[in-house]
Amino acid sequence: MPLAMNREVFITCAVTGSGSTQDRSPHVPRSPKQIAEAAIDAAKAGAAIVHCHVRDPETGTPRRDVALYREVTERIRDAEVDVVLNLTAGMGGDMVFGDVENPLPLREKGTDMAGASERVEHVRQCLPEICTLDCGTMNFAEADYVMTNTPGMLRAMGGMMTEMGVKPEIEAFDTGHLWFAKQLVTEGVLKPDALVQLCMGVPWGAPDDLNTFMAMVNNVPKEWTFSAFALGRNQMAYAAAAVLAGGNVRVGLEDNLWLDKGVLATNAQLVERAVTIIENMGARVIGPDEVRAKLGLTKRTPLAA
Repeated sequence: MPLAMNREVFITCAVTGSGSTQDRSPHVPRSPKQIAEAAIDAAKAGAAIVHCHVRDPETGTPRRDVALYREVTERIRDAEVDVVLNLTAGMGGDMVFGDVENPLPLREKGTDMAGASERVEHVRQCLPEICTLDCGTMNFAEADYVMTNTPGMLRAMGGMMTEMGVKPEIEAFDTGHLWFAKQLVTEGVLKPDALVQLCMGVPWGAPDDLNTFMAMVNNVPKEWTFSAFALGRNQMAYAAAAVLAGGNVRVGLEDNLWLDKGVLATNAQLVERAVTIIENMGARVIGPDEVRAKLGLTKRTPLAA
């Protein structure tokens, strides 16, 4: 299909993630204050959306603590800079098997399995405009780790998100994830004007070559809105590729730690570089109010504690 470049582009900044990057760069935020400040700086640099995980403030390891999400949300909402808030709901489906001869019992370290309601409780309380829905089960780089998201779990979580009035951002790590997301729309679990993030180069999902990327793009229904990213050194190349293919852009320290060879980045610096790429392509970077209008989002305050 012919390419139709996007001329009105929004940038999402994924500020910290849940990977083991906390000791690889001093710029990876850990505490709710640091995460919120990184999100606010990214917004000032041009990000219309900030995608947030939370971490243990002391160790930097990923957490699902509702109180940490609430603090991040309140700090961002209280800031003088407006930004669309996107909270992860991807945690709580982590399964680490034993060795190849004895897969059971599961290893306690790294395994974190929770029910649908528990996995979205922070979303219910914080009421961000967007939250993520990882639309499939897949192997990650680690030998015995599996990210589990069964069809039943996704139907339950997606239905809860829709009922809350929070827009799910479908995280598609491979073409089968898009296939199932379309089924969720057909069933009415998700609304027809779905939002999807194409996640490229995540081992062992879709590789970040352009043929695979365009296969993903060509499987996105025309009434959906999509963004895309790639990990590591290809992050900025994918900022350009996503715009050229008709989509939007995600950058941030969740996906890439480096600004240049040997130069560790901040979230704001990655956003600034993405803005430069987008504008040099002749497109315009849009802000949070335009994103809310485009995606049908409502900004709300968290539920009372």
